[in-house]
Amino acid sequence: MGTLYIVSTPIGNLEDVTQRALRVLAEADRILAEDTRRTAVLLKRYAIETPLISLHAHNESARSRRVLEWLEQGQTLALVSDAGTPLLSDPGERLVRDVLGGGHAVVPVPGASALLAALVGSGLDTARFTFLGFLPRGGRARAEALERIERSEMTTVVYESPNRLVRLLEDLASGCGVERPVVVARELTKLHESFVRGSTAEVLAHYRAQPSIRGEVVVLVGAGSGAEDVAAADPGDVARELIAAGMSASEAARELARRLQLRRNQAYQIVQSLDPAEET
Repeated sequence: MGTLYIVSTPIGNLEDVTQRALRVLAEADRILAEDTRRTAVLLKRYAIETPLISLHAHNESARSRRVLEWLEQGQTLALVSDAGTPLLSDPGERLVRDVLGGGHAVVPVPGASALLAALVGSGLDTARFTFLGFLPRGGRARAEALERIERSEMTTVVYESPNRLVRLLEDLASGCGVERPVVVARELTKLHESFVRGSTAEVLAHYRAQPSIRGEVVVLVGAGSGAEDVAAADPGDVARELIAAGMSASEAARELARRLQLRRNQAYQIVQSLDPAEET
């Protein structure tokens, strides 16, 4: 019987690889890589000549059958993703199930992870957290995911494309409120690594002012308070905060009604009563 190693690789800085990972990659009969071109850069850096075989979301099912044949021959295989720990929002989950179902060994080789790097550098609660990967792009599934974040009493971690970051922050401001703690971690371990920390309103304003952003993005949302103190909140002040966060009048009214338990028409009247100079 063969063995499949799940090998974590650097998420940016090529020095973030363990000696064990390098040994496994060098000794394996084949390396299964999400993108063979990206993995080849790492192998060249450390003079590793193990053959690379592609395994990605579009060929995982067919490739699994071939992998099982290699393992039946007693071969040792290593699975890597483009960066970080495989299977976390990356291909490989089906492969691992098939390999275990075939009676072969699956051995993890721990290492770099964008999820954990962002979490420990965020300043948010690390004792309890939820990882949701990439959120659905639309429809009921996205609404349910956002509602889950809104109600969560622990830190929530998600991945996001830089092109969709502002939209996500707008959704978080609308659903979780403009004062919910948010952290955006970007380009982790690379030259331009950055953490932007603040309220949803502050972080949203920061990225709205950026003409374009690049790189891998991890978004962390602080725990909800469980129950908001609606009695002490001034509706006008809350409405101004919502408008300042970039919400339209209808969006602000909907959020105001939700947060302060007001009737929708009452919340809309409050938003409409704001001095236009205050809304800009």
